[in-house]
Amino acid sequence: MADLIRFTAAETAAAVASGDVSAVEVAQAHLDRISAVDEKVNAFLHVDTEGALAAARSVDDRRARGEELGPLAGVPLALKDVFTTKGVPTTCGSKILEGWVPPYDATVTRRLKDAGVVILGKTNMDEFAMGSSTENSAYGTTGNPWDLSRIPGGSGGGSAAALAAFEAPLAIGTDTGGSIRQPGAVTGTVGVKPTYGSVSRFGLVAFSSSLDQGGPCARTVLDAALLHEAIAGHDPLDSTSIDAPVPPVVEAARMRDVRGMRIGVVKEFGGEGYQDGVVQRFQEAVEVLRELGAEVVEVSCPSFTLALPAYYLIAPSEASSNLARFDAMRYGLRVGDDGGRSAEEVTALTREAGFGPEVKRRIMLGTYALSSGYYDAYYGSAQKVRTLISRDFDAAFADVDVLVSPTTPTTAFPIGERADDPMAMYLADLCTIPSNLAGNAAMSVPCGLAPEDNLPVGLQIIAPAMADDRLYRVGGAVEAAFTEKWGHPLLEEAPAL
Repeated sequence: MADLIRFTAAETAAAVASGDVSAVEVAQAHLDRISAVDEKVNAFLHVDTEGALAAARSVDDRRARGEELGPLAGVPLALKDVFTTKGVPTTCGSKILEGWVPPYDATVTRRLKDAGVVILGKTNMDEFAMGSSTENSAYGTTGNPWDLSRIPGGSGGGSAAALAAFEAPLAIGTDTGGSIRQPGAVTGTVGVKPTYGSVSRFGLVAFSSSLDQGGPCARTVLDAALLHEAIAGHDPLDSTSIDAPVPPVVEAARMRDVRGMRIGVVKEFGGEGYQDGVVQRFQEAVEVLRELGAEVVEVSCPSFTLALPAYYLIAPSEASSNLARFDAMRYGLRVGDDGGRSAEEVTALTREAGFGPEVKRRIMLGTYALSSGYYDAYYGSAQKVRTLISRDFDAAFADVDVLVSPTTPTTAFPIGERADDPMAMYLADLCTIPSNLAGNAAMSVPCGLAPEDNLPVGLQIIAPAMADDRLYRVGGAVEAAFTEKWGHPLLEEAPAL
């Protein structure tokens, strides 16, 4: 049973479909693993034991009846606690939603259930997805399974940590400024931000509506592609959903061939502030791509240097608007409602008690940026920078098929090291933010361990909008080459908890 937790998602689904193992056995093995290690990792905020076993039994019943099972039927998954899940608490890592049980499923949640995926529970996250370390959760910090004294990334640190701790073979995250890719990089897992609008946001509790994007997290590129295919596609319930076919991501992941591709190295993603081991592993990855037959050229995208300040005006501005709905009147926490206070007083007391420091910081920053007399100077200017970044991407993709860079400037930093320095924390997303501003597709794939601290390093691959298959083609090739040369860092070298 212990071996079941080390299967890939593809291997697990094949074993369930063939009858070599039951979906219930697979689910129970992962639930046992969560019971054994999650007290130390704190990847999960809620474990839905009853629901997971019921879903697994349903898959076994379908197989027993001779029904054809989907490519992920019976595979366990950890779901970031920002997607509504009918009958299961959804907190977004915040006290203001403590105990809230949604009456409906997000589209992503529903598609997972329809695919026969077994949802184990909801994972820890920075409150309302605001953070880069999962230290902003109201329910305690998640540890990085490689070194529990270090951060697992954020905001989706719980999902990435669940993968690295072998608590689940698949996970779902959301990426607003890098919150899938950055945790993937620092935990040695694969994280993908699909093209904006290609995965439904219906039922995804909004942080920054023009930036948020749900996506797959996995331990291998093929597993990520299988999950991507299961959750993507047009949704009439989401007004920003793209009505177009899902790119052939699974086929691309199996291709593992970059011959003839032209790959651009982003000049602006390097230099001062980048850890030596990260740079070394990135350069090795670039050399691997050359050896595999790709043409590698340097590309300059000068507006990328403005992405971080633009993001930290746009995202808080949208957050200040989106989080206005948490007013103590409709759902969630209510404080001070003693019959003698006005609605405004109850709202103020509830928001004071329910929101954490980082959420309050971003609400205040966003409200200021949108205020009369400052809108054009701040929010309006940031949107102009966003246009410049999109133009830089367009110019680059006219010359190359994909862009590559380090996913993060450093490996996982110690818990608490940047807690009192917001600017240092924000710099963790330096390389990932431009793709969110432009809305194109991006992936982080492991490219070895940094020699100075033996912690994972991620290679970021960026593709044009609706060319997500290119991510998987390059990512699959890099993964295969690195595994052949040095072994898969997570599957072969990850320390036992």
